Amino acid sequence: MNFQPFTDEQARVIVNLEQAYQVWMEALRTLNDLPYNMRIKEVSGREYLYEVTDRRGSMKSKGPVDPEKLVEFDQYKTEKAQLKDRLARSKDTLKEQASLYRALRLPLLPAEAGKILREADRLRFLGEQAMVVGTNALIAYALEANGFIRDAPDETLDFDMALTGLDANEERPTLWKVLKEADMTYSVNTERPFQARNAKAYEVEILSAPSRIGGQIAQDRPRPIPLPEQEWLLNGRRVDRVVGVRDGEAARMVAPDPRWFALQKLWMAAKPERAPQKQPKDRKQGIALLDAVWVAMRHYPLDEAFYEELPDALKPHFELWEANKPQRG
Repeated sequence: MNFQPFTDEQARVIVNLEQAYQVWMEALRTLNDLPYNMRIKEVSGREYLYEVTDRRGSMKSKGPVDPEKLVEFDQYKTEKAQLKDRLARSKDTLKEQASLYRALRLPLLPAEAGKILREADRLRFLGEQAMVVGTNALIAYALEANGFIRDAPDETLDFDMALTGLDANEERPTLWKVLKEADMTYSVNTERPFQARNAKAYEVEILSAPSRIGGQIAQDRPRPIPLPEQEWLLNGRRVDRVVGVRDGEAARMVAPDPRWFALQKLWMAAKPERAPQKQPKDRKQGIALLDAVWVAMRHYPLDEAFYEELPDALKPHFELWEANKPQRG
């Protein structure tokens, strides 16, 4: 296999990027949890405190201004100013670390994918309701392995996400809100209703395990097609990493357990209905990732206990890999 460990400097920057991102995201979420704005407005000769609820200027009254309302208004203004300052400073630190990450030629996520993941994280949709299941996940796996997985192609012009929420909940953010916050030009592909596409022709495909299809509320979109093989990706322990993005930003990525992801890739490569153009890439990714898990991700054991967990459909692929697995130090 062709696995190259990161240098100490690369590993240090990866850790620093994650810390900087977490501080920035915490500040961003806290600021977003505040009312969009507050305003004192005179109505019929009397002052009222209003909460501005969105960027369009929609408002709801909090009642006539009195000493308590004035304290609330002043506290809001002070807290918001402090949070904006904290957000700006944390953003500067994040930009600096992202620049170092890029300079060290570490694996980078496409800009459009980064925008979606940042919004999904800000809205607390990522991890709780969705994870990355396509080729882009290889970037998170490389960081988890602390090295370049050279044999696994990771360039892609689209972005695959799987919905993982168990129960529909009208109060939580929708997938459609995530996409629109990332880019207002996203629209559903009428010919492939499980896919959205923006003005730059960047495609986002939404997948789901049959057991999680009911976790999406009825009016949300795109609507995924339930795929039985997506059930495998719900098993094990997910990878959760902050990665650099080609636009100089960073994004958090949550991806399936690398062992199950790799074996699903090998199963897809052998699937007769799979497009012939995709089969070689699936096979290379599956083998390279299992090799990397064996060599560098020992916290994801590839042992007898794991083998016994596998369904019959995946066991032959594990056995074939095991017969040819690389040596490790």
